[in-house]
Amino acid sequence: MSFKRRQLTNSEYESQESDSDSDSEELPLNLVAIENPESEFPLSTEEFCGSWKATSHFTPPGPAVCFDKSQSGVQRPLPFPTEAECFKLFLTEELVGEIVEETNRYALELQEKREPGVRGKLAKWVTTTISEMYTFLVTVLLMGIVKKNSLREYWSTDPMFATPFFASLFSQDRFLVLLRCLHFVNNATAILSDPLHKIRNVLISLTSAFGRVFVPYKDLCIDESLMLWKGRLAFRQYIPSKRHRFGVKFFVMCDVKTGFVQDIIVYTGSTTDIKHYEGLGVSGSVVMTMLAPHLGKGHTLYVDNWYSSPTLFQHLLYNSTGACGTVRSNRKGMPAFGCGKMQRGEVEFQENGQQLAVKWHDKRDVHVLSTVHTATMSATGKVDHLTGERKIKPDCVLDYNLKMGAVDKADMINSFVECTRKTNKWYKKIFFHLIDTAVLNGSIVHRKVITYQKYRENLMRELLEEHHTPRRPSTGGRPAADNPLRLTAQHFPCKVPQTASQGSRTRRHCKVCLSGARRSKQRKMTKYMCLACDTPLCISPCFEEYHMLKHY
Repeated sequence: MSFKRRQLTNSEYESQESDSDSDSEELPLNLVAIENPESEFPLSTEEFCGSWKATSHFTPPGPAVCFDKSQSGVQRPLPFPTEAECFKLFLTEELVGEIVEETNRYALELQEKREPGVRGKLAKWVTTTISEMYTFLVTVLLMGIVKKNSLREYWSTDPMFATPFFASLFSQDRFLVLLRCLHFVNNATAILSDPLHKIRNVLISLTSAFGRVFVPYKDLCIDESLMLWKGRLAFRQYIPSKRHRFGVKFFVMCDVKTGFVQDIIVYTGSTTDIKHYEGLGVSGSVVMTMLAPHLGKGHTLYVDNWYSSPTLFQHLLYNSTGACGTVRSNRKGMPAFGCGKMQRGEVEFQENGQQLAVKWHDKRDVHVLSTVHTATMSATGKVDHLTGERKIKPDCVLDYNLKMGAVDKADMINSFVECTRKTNKWYKKIFFHLIDTAVLNGSIVHRKVITYQKYRENLMRELLEEHHTPRRPSTGGRPAADNPLRLTAQHFPCKVPQTASQGSRTRRHCKVCLSGARRSKQRKMTKYMCLACDTPLCISPCFEEYHMLKHY
């Protein structure tokens, strides 16, 4: 039996909110409808979890359906896809067009709110386009590889830190105003009671594309991911075991074989996009919601002890889906293992006819629950240097260690080149995080043997070749290239030639005072100039600086 998540209309959302007030057992469902609601459990928790017994030769019945891998992988793959084509499978031009439309609308709203007579970057706003938005995203991706402490440093003219390529893509003011006006929803029609209304359209579009482009292989894993955010946010989480500790929590489902991110749910508290299942709690409901399109196909799921429970695993087994994961020993329905203290390497197996529960002592007690493993031990390929014996572990522990890290690996890969930056708007940071995920999935769909960073570099080049138009040359400020003669030839000061209108009072603006970078710019008139350079200059110190310093 499968589920399908779809976006609700405004009327459906309002009726859903009124229904949730009258039914206290259902968690409010935010913008999600579950078609074909799940049937009741076939058995109660006590009926299938209350008859545990010790065993040493247990073979699980496993899912009733054998997995068919012939349908797995990229759906309708391109014969020789380029990096940009793979990326656009997720961030389509239609989606970028919607972002462009909302960005232009939001820029006009900001201009209307601006006080009359106040000048700023918004006063020079020009309507953006799809091509410019792709170029903007390339610039943001490039900043993940070329890292600097602040955005303005990318346009620095200091020769020690200059990166002129960024100036060839955007002026500093244009990039900053695009970043400020970047928007994803029409504020006039947004559902304000939805905590994710600012990013909802992009989130639905990308996660739908993930599931449409790629069908997972047999093994799946679900885990938590944390995006750093220390600002004010109602659903900000604190997870001390994560590297960032504070931030926005995501539930992520990955394909174990390829690392493809199959689905993402943003945790927003009681309004999280999950269907509540009675008896499974929040963690079990997260698993059932994310696995809904894949139930009944013979998949095997790997989860950690926050999700695992005998009740959840039995329900998955009833839907032809195997499961394996570490489990808390005090979970409802877990067997009571021996009370004695175990020595390192000792193991105890218990089964109830359909599930296998394992207590194994390594550095500490480890409890594992599985519906797909036998009660056997296997060699790890390592040797205990104290005793000289080969190390052995339960099969379920070996498989769990091998297949559980797909979500953490995706986070690790993106952490080296992530384009997310510090910002005052949480939804913009989530957007850039989703862009990183789309790039990662695009590299998996690309299927060529190149490094992830090389894929990102090729992607940026192809997007620029397709969408970037060269900037118009600047009409003010310092010239792009200096005349080398001013540093090599002989130069002598002379007075500015007289004109008929001004006579002996002829003055011109000093070039160094007007456009120099070593001190604040000022409009200063001078009656002296360099005749060879035809450049007006103050006799001191501008004349010497102009002819002695390359960057005056």
